[in-house]
Amino acid sequence: MRDIKVLNIQRMPPEETERVKAISPAIQFTEAAGWFDGEIRETWPPFTSNRYLAPDASGEGTKEERDALLADAEVVLGGWPFPLDLRARAPKLKWFHQRPAGASNLMLGDLWGSDVTVTTSRGFGNTLPIAEYTIAGILHFAKGLHRTAIDSEKAEFDYRAYKPTLIEGKTVCVIGAGGIGQDVGRLCAALGMRVIGTRRHPPAKGETLPEGFAEIRSPADLPAMLAESDFVAVCCQWTPETTNLINAKTLAVMKPGGVLVNVARGEIIDENALADALDSGHLRGAALDVYVGEFERTPPERLWQHPNILITPHTSGMTDINRHRAIEVLCENMERYLRDEPLRNVIDWEAGY
Repeated sequence: MRDIKVLNIQRMPPEETERVKAISPAIQFTEAAGWFDGEIRETWPPFTSNRYLAPDASGEGTKEERDALLADAEVVLGGWPFPLDLRARAPKLKWFHQRPAGASNLMLGDLWGSDVTVTTSRGFGNTLPIAEYTIAGILHFAKGLHRTAIDSEKAEFDYRAYKPTLIEGKTVCVIGAGGIGQDVGRLCAALGMRVIGTRRHPPAKGETLPEGFAEIRSPADLPAMLAESDFVAVCCQWTPETTNLINAKTLAVMKPGGVLVNVARGEIIDENALADALDSGHLRGAALDVYVGEFERTPPERLWQHPNILITPHTSGMTDINRHRAIEVLCENMERYLRDEPLRNVIDWEAGY
C-alpha cells in the first residue's frame, strides 16, 4: 500500500488524532494545527478572527514552511476558518475533509467548485443540543417569555400581553429533515406535537419515516405545509435553492401567531421580510441562532433590538457534554480512501452540499 501524506490544520483532541494515525501505517500524518492562524488574521475579517482564534494565536513557521506543507499534502483535514487560497497552494491535494457539517462554510475559499473531493461531517455533528435549542426557542415564545425583558425595562407587568399557548397538539414544520431536523422532530413529537417536514429527497411510499414524523414531503410542498404549522424550524443546508427560502411570500402563508426558529444559516431567511412579519403582528416571534454575515459582523440593529426576536451567536451546538461524532465519519472515510472506495458526505458542488 502506498503512503498517504495527511496534513492536519484543524485543532483536534489528541485521542482523535491518534485514532486517525492508527488506521494504517500508510498514513504519514503531519500535525500543523494553528500554523495558519496568522494568515487567517490577515485574510479574514477581524470579527471572524476574534471569535474563532485564541487571542494570542499568531501561527507557526514561515510562509515558505507552510507552503511546503500544503504543497506536499494529498489529504488535508481542516476546520473553520481556513486558508482561503488552500487549493492554489496544494497542487497534490485530492481530498479535503472539514470537521463542521455545513458545506456553505467553504464558499469563500478556492476549494469551492474545484477538482478536489471535499467531505463534511454532515449528520455527525452535535445535533441533539441544536434540537434542544429549537425546543427552547419554541417555548420561549409559546409561553410569552419574551415579554419579561419588556416588563423589566418598564418595571411593570403587563399580564394580558403574555398569552401563553399549549404546544401539545400543535403542528411543527421541520424544514430539512436531516441529522439536526430528525432530532428536532423526535423531541417535538415527545412533547405531543404533530411533526411534518421537508427533505430534498422525501422517503418513498411505504418507507419508514424518521422517529416522530407524521409526514415528510418535498420542498415544493413547503407553502402548503407552512399554512398548517404553528411552529417552523429551519434546519436545512444553505444552498442556491434555499437562499431566501423564507421570504415575504412564504412568511405570509404561515399561520397568524406562528413562531420561527432558525438553526441553519441566516441566508435562508429574508431578514427584512421576517422583521416586517413580526412588526405587523402576523408572527409571534423568531428565535435565530444565525444571521446573514454572522462570521463577519454583529447582527443588524433591526434584528438585535426587536422585542420579538431572540438572537444568539451560533451557540446552539455548544454543550457541556460533547456528542460531536465528526471523528467517526473521518475515520470511515480514511479507511475508504485507503481502499480507493467512494467517500461519504462528498459535497455536490451543483447541489451546494
